[in-house]
Amino acid sequence: MSSEEEKNKALARRFLEAREKRDLAAVDEMMAPDYVIHARLLPGQQPGREGAIRAIAQLSAAISNASVHFEDQVAAKDKVVTRFIVHATYDRGELMGVAPTGRQLNNVVIVILRISGGKIAEEWGMGTLGARLRRQHLEHEIRELVEQEIRVASSIQQASLPGWCPP
Repeated sequence: MSSEEEKNKALARRFLEAREKRDLAAVDEMMAPDYVIHARLLPGQQPGREGAIRAIAQLSAAISNASVHFEDQVAAKDKVVTRFIVHATYDRGELMGVAPTGRQLNNVVIVILRISGGKIAEEWGMGTLGARLRRQHLEHEIRELVEQEIRVASSIQQASLPGWCPP
């Protein structure tokens, strides 16, 4: 492996750790001016620097005690692929419509970073946290809809009962 690929791997690790540790200044400094994220950390996120930093800030505001454990990392030319796990406590704020649970979260992530001129230029990635939160949000919405349907059915039944009881 070339020394350039080793530098790229080290930059990728610093970038991913800074992101999980809420060091937005370091994240911003490591991004290329034309940085683009091709995967969305949060729904509605914009693909550029500002959108990524805003999403990182929102994620950080919802969790505490984040730690990053790198599992695998491979570099080839200008790309670095990293598989890592983030352990954090979901205790600070709502995220994707789901209230904090106070429980430990484990997010398994695979990220591809393209590095240009010593900066992170592009990012592709997928993690398990987003799917889990979307599922919890949908389950909550379904529960609310079922409860609403039960209330409506109950009120219809109550209205159809006679106002008096025969002797």
